[in-house]
Amino acid sequence: MYQLTIEQSFDSAHFLSGYIGKCGNIHGHRWRVLLQVQSEELREDLQQRGMCVDFSTLKEELKEIVDSYDHTLLIEQKTLKDKTMEALAEEGFPVVELAFRPTAENFARHFYELFVAKGYDVAVVHVYETPNNCASYRK
Repeated sequence: MYQLTIEQSFDSAHFLSGYIGKCGNIHGHRWRVLLQVQSEELREDLQQRGMCVDFSTLKEELKEIVDSYDHTLLIEQKTLKDKTMEALAEEGFPVVELAFRPTAENFARHFYELFVAKGYDVAVVHVYETPNNCASYRK
């Protein structure tokens, strides 16, 4: 089994609605996403002969996704009051509303599912919230 691992990063703020403790406050992270894909065989076409997939293609696809989160406030849908959302919009602060609580665990699964949907055989996704704390998702 061949495996490729790529990495991208983004900076964003989040909070965990309903959490009692520091993480219940808005705070930021430098999120690191490590995506590992796998293949039993290497490609035979002229351009990608001897490769599972072109690293640059895989990196570009992950970068496009993580860039949409860069320098934003990540929140779970419906966790901020309408007035708060209006005030943030009025100030020009980008907010990304997610269908899940913005934890490293949920992001690991989110990235995993996005790349499976793109047709990749994903081995594992690791999401670092800090240099020392990582969540992983694999099936």
